Amino acid sequence: MNLKTAPAAFLIFLWTYTGLDKLIGFDQSRKAFHNQTLSSELAEILTYTVPVVELLLALLLLFSVTRWWGYLGSILVLSVFTTYVGLIWAGAFPRVPCNCAGILENLGWAEHFVLNLVFVGIAVFGMYLNPSRQGVKGGR
Repeated sequence: MNLKTAPAAFLIFLWTYTGLDKLIGFDQSRKAFHNQTLSSELAEILTYTVPVVELLLALLLLFSVTRWWGYLGSILVLSVFTTYVGLIWAGAFPRVPCNCAGILENLGWAEHFVLNLVFVGIAVFGMYLNPSRQGVKGGR
């Protein structure tokens, strides 16, 4: 692993770990999504789409030809997660449910927020190191 691929490796680990954790503990994950401050319909959709998107991001980051898209998707998804955690931390919701994977469940909201920001930074750094959108017509 070198500096250019290190950000992808960190993100691949993150997305694989969180995506597989949600699939392995599917019933628990489903209950956690339904415990969110979301509509039941949206919670059901997220139950299936979040782990699939997490694993898809890991796959995109795995291959150099799709890595740029993996970084972009990571930035977008992590930004949504970070905003949600920030709102929970700020007390914007009546309850504070978490559908976090494994060891992330043990973090407080401040630590979770900072960790998410670190991973956003890793994704931005990775995109900076890999600016080419190979395989995309008109890419640099």
